[in-house]
Amino acid sequence: MAEQQVPTRLVFRVPGIAVLAPALLAICATPFAFGAPLFWLVYLVPIAITAWVVRVRTVVTEVDVVARTATRTTRFGWERLGGLKLSEKQGVTAVLDDGAEVALPQVRVRHLPALSLMSGGRVPDPTPHAEDPGPAPDQVPAGADQASPAEPDQSAEDGRGGARVPGAGERGVGPAGAE
Repeated sequence: MAEQQVPTRLVFRVPGIAVLAPALLAICATPFAFGAPLFWLVYLVPIAITAWVVRVRTVVTEVDVVARTATRTTRFGWERLGGLKLSEKQGVTAVLDDGAEVALPQVRVRHLPALSLMSGGRVPDPTPHAEDPGPAPDQVPAGADQASPAEPDQSAEDGRGGARVPGAGERGVGPAGAE
């Protein structure tokens, strides 16, 4: 019997400790709840908050994305993703190829590198990759040859002379000679 490979997944959700807040709210509401008839309905508020904390999430796999809000679940494959709409306060919204927008609960702009990794490169990683600046000027041994900043030193034995890999795209990911 062949072993089935299970895809890895990322789950973006509210931390589980957040259930503590509605539990404390329910405890504090107890004197009020028994104060008059039908005041016990105040317990519906902590129950609703707990249900929201447990339900709302975004699950990302190598195959698809599942966005679960309080009232509905939306699943779409990476091939249907047309782009992402980013907002610092509202998080990330997926724009599908048909123009529909799907909010990705609990996914923030800081999570884009993880989304890029899980999508297999379909979502570009927007984080700048700083190149190795080399040793600080006070750490360079006296009398060491230094290349001028305009010309990268390509004479290093390990092939890491600071030249960019041809065709590596806008960021030049990695040094020359790197595999």
